[in-house]
Amino acid sequence: MKKRNLVWTMLPAAAIAGTILFNGCKSGNQHDKKATDSTTTAPTANAGLKLPDGFSAAAIAENMGGTREIAVTPQNNIYVKLNNLKDGKTILYLTQDGDKATLKTSFGDFKGTGVYVKNGYLYASSDEEVFRYKLNDKNEVISPDKPEKIVTGLISRNEHEAKAITLDNDGNLYVNIGAYSNSCQVLDRKKGSPGQKGCPILDSAGGIWQFKADKLNQHYGDGIRYATGLRNVVGMDWNQQNNQLFVMQHGRDQLHDLFPQYYTTKQSADLPAECMYAIKKGDNAGWPYMYYDWQQNKKILMPEYGGDGKKEGGETAINPTAAFPGHLAPNGLLFYTGNQFPEKYKNGAFIAFHGSWNRAPEPQAGYFVVFQPFKDGKPDGKYEVFADGFSGGAENTAKGSAVHRPCGLAQGPDGALYVTDDSKGTIYKITYKK
Repeated sequence: MKKRNLVWTMLPAAAIAGTILFNGCKSGNQHDKKATDSTTTAPTANAGLKLPDGFSAAAIAENMGGTREIAVTPQNNIYVKLNNLKDGKTILYLTQDGDKATLKTSFGDFKGTGVYVKNGYLYASSDEEVFRYKLNDKNEVISPDKPEKIVTGLISRNEHEAKAITLDNDGNLYVNIGAYSNSCQVLDRKKGSPGQKGCPILDSAGGIWQFKADKLNQHYGDGIRYATGLRNVVGMDWNQQNNQLFVMQHGRDQLHDLFPQYYTTKQSADLPAECMYAIKKGDNAGWPYMYYDWQQNKKILMPEYGGDGKKEGGETAINPTAAFPGHLAPNGLLFYTGNQFPEKYKNGAFIAFHGSWNRAPEPQAGYFVVFQPFKDGKPDGKYEVFADGFSGGAENTAKGSAVHRPCGLAQGPDGALYVTDDSKGTIYKITYKK
């Protein structure tokens, strides 16, 4: 298969140069622009997506609502979570026939983002709770009106309230509890306001909590604060190759708006990095005291806590394992373990970038799915834009008026890749044929 990277024509060259930092982010690599002309698929094909040679895409379902996370069963059927009610329900169950998915039923009346199939149960999250539904031997929900409540009482304050979830192989459930703040200021998003001492938000948010996957009615006290210092995580997955949790953090906003004496609008558009972290129990990623600068390859002290864009910080915080340009909004993370795609994709990571809203006056960016190669459980080599065209064109991207915005990712039993869109409610199926 011919290697291919996609065009970044909607962005200034310096804004998104395709820079990615690996293995503790000690080095940067310039995005390869030579492969720009290797696209062989017309933009109108493949449901409007641009893909590497040999790949094709189909819109297997459309107008489904705000489709967020997605799970595909061994029988090749689909569960998808809606962020808001559609016809009074928020979990959809679809069956597939070729390149067509048909809605069979819907259930659940709680908004949210997470859905996951594991060990005979369907797990789904609201903004305050995590539920599970017993499945039969065909992975169909037995009692859709009688979910078990696994976790309850999680904090939700109308900012970063969605609870992303994933499970490991040892009976544990991991829940992101996003910080209800941009940078833990005394007055949130207020120009010049200092950071709160000790950041009390971290007591109940701004990290990943671990709970038992089979214990009912757990509260904070029943769980473990597995990792802290994470502003908000939507994309998270358990890496089977090294048996470790990986997450994608949404970096903070408004550096120039809040501290114009230290940051230009251009710097504010590019910073901070959107970071991938390899998480171990007890890790601290540093929010709100520092952010990662992918241009300087350094952890920088937040201006709310005495930083000026140059002072380093986060001495005790872990380094990201990979760092991407700012404000792309990583909403989906999936480690590919299938056999359908070429060997280069095996055990690598797909990341769905939902797209920015806050790079103005610079052009907005994102609205694509990238592939990050891995080797021995660590990022290895340059990332590449794998699926583009969700926005509907470069002009839409620059204005931030994307037609579709990629969100959730899932792998089918045959190795196909599924991508949800929470703007128009489209579900894409991407396949490869030699």
